Amino acid sequence: MILQHMKSTYTDFIMQTLHEASKIAFHYFGKIGIIQTKENDNNQVLTQADIEIGKFIVGRIQKTFPEHNIIDEEAGIIDKKSEFTWVVDPIDGTSNFAAGDPAYGIMIGLLKEHVPIAGGVIVPSFKELAIAEKGRGAFVNEKQVRVTKESKLLSSLVAYAIDGHQENPEITEEECKILARIVLGIRNLRASGSVLNGIYVAKGIYGGYLNRTAKIWDAVAENIIIEEAGGVYTDFFGKPVDYSRPLTRAKQNFTWCAASPTLHKQLQNIIHAKIQET
Repeated sequence: MILQHMKSTYTDFIMQTLHEASKIAFHYFGKIGIIQTKENDNNQVLTQADIEIGKFIVGRIQKTFPEHNIIDEEAGIIDKKSEFTWVVDPIDGTSNFAAGDPAYGIMIGLLKEHVPIAGGVIVPSFKELAIAEKGRGAFVNEKQVRVTKESKLLSSLVAYAIDGHQENPEITEEECKILARIVLGIRNLRASGSVLNGIYVAKGIYGGYLNRTAKIWDAVAENIIIEEAGGVYTDFFGKPVDYSRPLTRAKQNFTWCAASPTLHKQLQNIIHAKIQET
């Protein structure tokens, strides 16, 4: 099956917008650095590319779907009292981008009330474009993809994104204890710190991808892509990700554990076994 079979107004719009946004990213990549950190948090940085890409995507949404809500990492919340909410991350992996690391992406997701119904991500430097719509499968570069069939976590590569919490080191110390158990239960750990990890789960390259420090714009597009590729996408501890009343959740911390169904169960067993010990 190729992508032509699942194109719709939403997927066409997302693909075209991501392609155009990637041109802006290429224009700035390697030429600019961080212009500021956010809220005195060294883990959250901002570049001119974030601003320009965010303005471009928001403008495209407002022109094409003027009645829809928008959550954009830089522009904030645009409330049109709609059941549809676009969730935009202009640069996923801004720290990578600012440092000249090509592992960064651009993400656009769409919620209908609290349910992800469409999403796309592009990793320009790797020429990877993933797209999905609810019930129609997931595609990377126009080819349908599925999560891995590998049944053993110990034989799988797993990605994990982790930020340091200087404001409360105990959070990081506790997280690293669980991470150590995960590392002992897998073949190898990978950590690009970007949505490239999510694409690799959807393609079956990685068995899973976990993160405990993120925002709603990091999650929505990736969520539907992995689910439509046959994966399971929950919060870190295995509960459904809560997108209800999304316009109220821009400042909320989001977590995830994304993997094939078999490997997701094994990851959850490791996570909860460690929790029970503490």
